[in-house]
Amino acid sequence: MSKLSKKKARIRRHNRLRQKVAGTVAVPRLSVCRTGAHIYAQIIDDDAQNTLMAASTVEKAMREQKLSSNVKSAVIIGRTIAERALAGQIKKVVFDRGGFTYHGCVKALADAAREAGLEF
Repeated sequence: MSKLSKKKARIRRHNRLRQKVAGTVAVPRLSVCRTGAHIYAQIIDDDAQNTLMAASTVEKAMREQKLSSNVKSAVIIGRTIAERALAGQIKKVVFDRGGFTYHGCVKALADAAREAGLEF
């Protein structure tokens, strides 16, 4: 049996998770992706296959703050995505950790989004 690469193992975990988690118009999915350099968060309606809103460290405003892939940046992205969701009349979401462990950046983003008013 060959050993899976970290990326393939994460994708496998994500596929397993996506069988249970899906976003709808009423309760969209908050998807998180973390790379070595950046953090991305999207609110997705899976029924319409449409991204409703997004926030990441790649955005111009975030690049000016010199944000990267760390817990401090994850907190800022979590607050930002929650503010955008609440402005778009979205209060409830389902959380999709993207196959990443619920620890560090992913946990910090989720906690910040909860504190800013999102429910999941």
